[in-house]
Amino acid sequence: MNPGFAIEARGLSKHFGALRAVSELDLNVPRGQIYGFLGPNGSGKSTTIRMLCGLLTPTHGNASVLDTEIPGDARSLKPKIGYMTQKFSLFGDMTVWENLQFIAEIYSFPVAKRAARIEELLGKYDLVDQATQLAGTMSGGQKQRLALACAVLHHPDLLLLDEPTSAVDPQSRRDFWANLFRLAGAGTTILVSTHYMDEAERCHRLAILDHGVKVADGTPQELQGATGMHVVEVVAGDPYAAQAAIHGLDEVASVTQLGVRLRVLIPDRYDEPVRIVERAIAAAGMTAKVTVTSATLEDVFVAVTMKSPGNSQ
Repeated sequence: MNPGFAIEARGLSKHFGALRAVSELDLNVPRGQIYGFLGPNGSGKSTTIRMLCGLLTPTHGNASVLDTEIPGDARSLKPKIGYMTQKFSLFGDMTVWENLQFIAEIYSFPVAKRAARIEELLGKYDLVDQATQLAGTMSGGQKQRLALACAVLHHPDLLLLDEPTSAVDPQSRRDFWANLFRLAGAGTTILVSTHYMDEAERCHRLAILDHGVKVADGTPQELQGATGMHVVEVVAGDPYAAQAAIHGLDEVASVTQLGVRLRVLIPDRYDEPVRIVERAIAAAGMTAKVTVTSATLEDVFVAVTMKSPGNSQ
């Protein structure tokens, strides 16, 4: 295995009866980086994370996680990883301090260093004033910070985060990501699943999953530059009517309305994408400003999932 990777997976698959939750996944996650899993619910993100931390046994394939073989010696992997689930899974009837103390006991953190480590985490994650508060009475953002503090208490080399920001407000999400960058800067490898495009753009690298299949992998910039699509922006007085005029064209793969603007994806095998759209707009008796623009990650996601084996489009 490559020592530069915290995670390497080859052909990793998980079937639940006839359902193929994850299919033939190859994965390389560099050490010390934030690697994202982008995809909708049911795309296989959570199943993959559970296989990588040893909670699920793969149907086929294998992985090396921090030089530990999966399936195989998953028990020895536990002290090296932190795992944070989408749903708050700590003890609501225990205080913040008690939750951290309990996690310290689970990971056999040295007794002589526990109090100092807990104090350090309370300060880092802005929980000093909540130390004696019952966890179940805290806000969503406070619960999120507590869950992250618990996940990193034992200084793990790898953090596995399963849609950790799905239930918090935008400010809490920004603060959470600031903490992730700080951890990655200190050498922690982070694998985080999300369905938020803006979060995916913050990752050093990411994979896009659809129906259990990896349909794209690379840096956000690499993916944005390799959609295989022209991206055309249309600004029209009546965007709904303009969308109707464009949508039925054979050359058009997708049309999405964003306020008064439309984003049109046209496969790059077609020349002069602006003229294609302008002709359709004119034929409908309308005028619009039509320009070629650069791809966003949302454009990438639409383009690659349209090509996915699980998508009939």
